[in-house]
Amino acid sequence: MPDQASPIILAENLTKVYRSGRIEVPAVRGVSFAVERGEFVAIVGPSGSGKSTLFYLLGGLTRATSGRIVIDGVDFATLSDAERTRLRKHRIAFIFQKFNLLPTLTAMGNIELAYAVSGLKEPLDRPFLDHLSELLSIRGRLGHRPSELSGGEQQRVAIARALVTRPSIVLADEPTGNLDTKNSEAVLEMLVRSNRELKQTVLMITHNPEAAQVAGRILHMRDGEIVRVENGRRAATLADVSGGSKAAVPGGGGV
Repeated sequence: MPDQASPIILAENLTKVYRSGRIEVPAVRGVSFAVERGEFVAIVGPSGSGKSTLFYLLGGLTRATSGRIVIDGVDFATLSDAERTRLRKHRIAFIFQKFNLLPTLTAMGNIELAYAVSGLKEPLDRPFLDHLSELLSIRGRLGHRPSELSGGEQQRVAIARALVTRPSIVLADEPTGNLDTKNSEAVLEMLVRSNRELKQTVLMITHNPEAAQVAGRILHMRDGEIVRVENGRRAATLADVSGGSKAAVPGGGGV
């Protein structure tokens, strides 16, 4: 069992270097930080800052050149590819800028398929899915295919698909990138509620400093390094894309 007092995400001196022949391009340079259980942390930076590469490292979707990643007490470096896949399925949910919904399935079919391939032994919790659907305002849209849904509705279906497995960690990469202001606010509000009400740890990647303000702590990246840390703006409403949860205590190096 993971130590509940230890960080749920720990990055130590992470480096990722891409190589093309003799050319080396460092994307992440010696980044270290910790995320405590139940926190909402945002990583913000411009294109090319290394934030998306860091996202893929933390999700176990690519391997670090050097350094260490510990997720919920498990060191990624000790796992085989199959074990990393199993850990992702059971403990991590991914929300991407692209919705990645299967066009031939209904919204409900997309959610059910994601649960079926998660490897969880328990049957799908229908009352919980109903609760998520109500929170996301998609209950009346679950019988529709993606082509019949707006961009905001598709993203909310993708969020339901991610959260229905009750993951410990939610990793969101530019979840509002393809949405208008109204739908962006709805998605950010749902991430805040998943953090506060469902007790999930949320780490969000964004280029938008205003969107990042919903987090309890914001890590600013530039040129592959964390250059600044600040607390998110606390507010009772997301009317101006604000709000948040309690701040985390960052780790050392790279900050």
